[in-house]
Amino acid sequence: MASPAAVSRTFRHLAVLYRGRPGYALALRGFARDSLARDEPLLVAVPDRNADLLRADLGAESSRVTWMDMTTLGRNPARIIPAVLAFAAQYQGREVTCVSEPVWPGRSVAERQEAARHEALVNLAFRQIPAMIVCPYDTTALPRSVIADAGVTHPDLMSGGKEKASASYRDPAALPARSDRLLASPPPRSGELHYGSDLRPVRSFVTSAAEQAGLSASRTADLVLAISELAANTLRHTRAGGTLHVWRSTKALICQVQDTGQIMDPLAGRRLEPADGAGGKGLWLVNQVCDLVQTRTRQGSTTIRLHMRLAQP
Repeated sequence: MASPAAVSRTFRHLAVLYRGRPGYALALRGFARDSLARDEPLLVAVPDRNADLLRADLGAESSRVTWMDMTTLGRNPARIIPAVLAFAAQYQGREVTCVSEPVWPGRSVAERQEAARHEALVNLAFRQIPAMIVCPYDTTALPRSVIADAGVTHPDLMSGGKEKASASYRDPAALPARSDRLLASPPPRSGELHYGSDLRPVRSFVTSAAEQAGLSASRTADLVLAISELAANTLRHTRAGGTLHVWRSTKALICQVQDTGQIMDPLAGRRLEPADGAGGKGLWLVNQVCDLVQTRTRQGSTTIRLHMRLAQP
């Protein structure tokens, strides 16, 4: 007789709708306990305050779980897929379960849009991987638009312990409309630089803006590295050069690179870390070092907007 761990399962992506913190552990305990009973690798990537509820519910069994604080991992939602892929890669040939909570109360509109984009791309990234990814959504604390997008990005929904197919899910490659709208133009007060052949003015421009905004030396270095990678891609793949805008919001320093290229791969920068010298590492690195990355690409135009949070008084 085959052991439970040997039972074959295809990829599943399920949104679990729950009502407030009292219902959190109740909604998820079955998935966690069933996974542990099958001796499957279990990753729980949720905000720490919610992880505490699951740890208490699982008791001693919680030591068998790999825990990640989603407020750190998922600050930029584009970091989540590579992290879960890396977890699954450790257990080649085995089914894995992941509880992933990319949206929680307090996330900004831009962060919620990128989280919805992430959820849609999960269906592409894991379609050939035997994994169950369970995504909890608090229907009492999150905007209705977030719950609606969960239906668009998840083939199946569970509410009140009952599972059903999502009527609004259409296509694994379909992005929710809110998460793929063109970004608003930079504000008139933003700094602007056109570049065409030399990256030194780009680095100098970003360094000056970061220092004026009060970013630390290490964060400034990360931002300069990220913008340099994007500008280098412009010079490598287009002939018309690009345009860099920089401005401050109340909470972040924002840099935007726009050029005439087009990103054809929707998972660019969201796969496992490329080997040194391999192509595609630039966008992966940009996603790792920035607090939020928004990418919008169309035929003949790509805009990538980077956010670096500022220290709050």
